[in-house]
Amino acid sequence: MHDIAIIGAGPGGLVTALQLHQKGFRPTIYEAAPELKPLGVGVDIKVYGTKEIEDLGLLEQFRAISVDAKDSIFYNHYGQEIYAEKCGVHMGYLHEQRFVHRGYLQMLFFRTVLERLGEDAVKLGRRVVSYTQDAESVTLEIAHEDGTTELVTHSAVIAADGIKSPTRKQMHPEAAEPEYSGITMYRGTTVWDPIRDGHTIVHIGDPRISTMIIYPIADNFEGSGKQLINWVVEVEGEETIEDWNQLGSIDDVIPLYDTVDIPYFDVQQLMRDAREVYLFPLIRHTPLDNWVDGRVVLLGDAAHAMYPRGGNGVCQAFVDAGVVAEKLLEHDDPHDAFVAYDAARREPVNRIVMNMRGEGYEIIRRMVAERTEGKPFDDIEQVLPLAEADEIFSKYHALVGQPRPGFEAGEATGFRTWDEVAAK
Repeated sequence: MHDIAIIGAGPGGLVTALQLHQKGFRPTIYEAAPELKPLGVGVDIKVYGTKEIEDLGLLEQFRAISVDAKDSIFYNHYGQEIYAEKCGVHMGYLHEQRFVHRGYLQMLFFRTVLERLGEDAVKLGRRVVSYTQDAESVTLEIAHEDGTTELVTHSAVIAADGIKSPTRKQMHPEAAEPEYSGITMYRGTTVWDPIRDGHTIVHIGDPRISTMIIYPIADNFEGSGKQLINWVVEVEGEETIEDWNQLGSIDDVIPLYDTVDIPYFDVQQLMRDAREVYLFPLIRHTPLDNWVDGRVVLLGDAAHAMYPRGGNGVCQAFVDAGVVAEKLLEHDDPHDAFVAYDAARREPVNRIVMNMRGEGYEIIRRMVAERTEGKPFDDIEQVLPLAEADEIFSKYHALVGQPRPGFEAGEATGFRTWDEVAAK
């Protein structure tokens, strides 16, 4: 069987290793970090992402570190309810939607890779600098922490090396440099009593000013009896480096939510009580026209970096992993397998990348703000009728690969932007 290298031990790379192992391969992962730590904040794992985790036999372990999503509620910047929908199995899907700390999820996958593939399956402190290849193999140049380098050879390489992928840069040197969107995302966590029933994701604000999303990512956090609550604020800002671990100040965003009054929790206090705050610029990466170079292929953020909205980035990487493993099993030639994977995945994912540059279903809050001229409303049905909101949500869910039970999905994949969706 193919001797496969995976570059990157993020969630996408680790899940790819597990998918390949299920099909009889034993890949080797090269990771630049000398030690893996549970970094990051929350991610929203959609039903199709949970399906991939279940297929790996990890559903119970995943449940143990995550929170079941039951309700999704949307408010304007006064705290007036605009729309609500059920989530996951509570909506009628076959799989759960769950909220989880990204680092805890990554560590679950990491432990499982070591258990199933062996302790030597992950090579830490190995930064892949470049690759060369011939008709039979790929050679990776690897830099070590002490400044030394080595060359390793494999029959095929899957590059899951993230948003700053050196592999993508080598494969597509002509691709335009990423550009700042003008939006900065503040991400924080707070240890708090459960909000509402402890299973709700809340969406707040007038997107013309700022937008905020809040959801729980761990129960009984560190034995406190409280939940770890994840919150995200988007606001126009100055460009900063594309780094998930930049520290931010809560003072920059609290005043944006002075108008919000939601009966069951204090939004401003939630932010004041934050245990950590990071900021991240939303960067636009040009969708690629090819993910394959001979025996090398891109996967996850390296292939299709998208705005970190709605959990679709990590969930799409899980789908990538399953498809590339399937194609490698089907084809004797790794290049043929990678071409088949590219044909199956690239165009649908590129559509999601472009649509995530809009606001997704969050556009309903902008529509309400514009239709009310930013003022409180008396009757939401007179501003955004339920049938209109249902149509928007159904098209979004169909677009990302989870058609909504009980609703007509429409021609979701025909839309290029969310402005077009809202206009229909």
